Amino acid sequence: MTVNPPHSITAFCPCYNDAGTIASMVLLMDKTLSELTDDYEVVVVDDGSRDQSRTILRRLLEKYPRLRVIFHKQNKGYGGALRSGFAAATKNLIFYTDGDFQYDVTELKRLLPRLTDDVDVVNGYKIHRADPLHRKIIGRIYHNLMRVAFGFTLRDVDCDFRLIRRSVFDRITLTRDTGVICVEMIKKMQDAGVRFAEVPVSHFFRSYGTSQFFNFRRLIRVATSLLGLWIELVWVPRRSRA
Repeated sequence: MTVNPPHSITAFCPCYNDAGTIASMVLLMDKTLSELTDDYEVVVVDDGSRDQSRTILRRLLEKYPRLRVIFHKQNKGYGGALRSGFAAATKNLIFYTDGDFQYDVTELKRLLPRLTDDVDVVNGYKIHRADPLHRKIIGRIYHNLMRVAFGFTLRDVDCDFRLIRRSVFDRITLTRDTGVICVEMIKKMQDAGVRFAEVPVSHFFRSYGTSQFFNFRRLIRVATSLLGLWIELVWVPRRSRA
């Protein structure tokens, strides 16, 4: 079993009011990729930020020739930002993570060697979740429910630290604009026969801004979205096979 040469890599992250971290993310992405390959690009999807993120990104464009920025005029949601990033990627491999610096971009170096001939996606899983207690509890309940409801076998569906062959998106189409896109993505990949490897990665406390997904005010909305996704991807296929 041989490791595929990293012919080309797109690394991207969504950005929404991440002015305190986005410059460091771009710098570290560019540095890490330059150590792995000569053929790479860095993409940031600004999802309608209302802080200084856009000003910072415009300045970064002047300093980093490999950087491209997609500016959403209005906030499209986390899923909408990810879909823009996947669509904008031009390289053979796509790496993405969040723009809030809760993951260490340099650990992409852990993922790349696992992308062997028999692997399509290298999925990170958090060694230790560095979040407040209520988010840890919600996250554990969420993880267990998703495993039962969607039949997941991955350790951490909610870990947004992934290296994906761009050809995978010739086999699946993502439609969700919210954070449930991660469940949609992994379920569709799994159903399409995509081959996974898993690598432990570090997770850190959020140093700037607030979470846009898991909080108590959004739970009902998330639950409704997940129910709709379950009906579409689990219940309807079961009915059609019956």
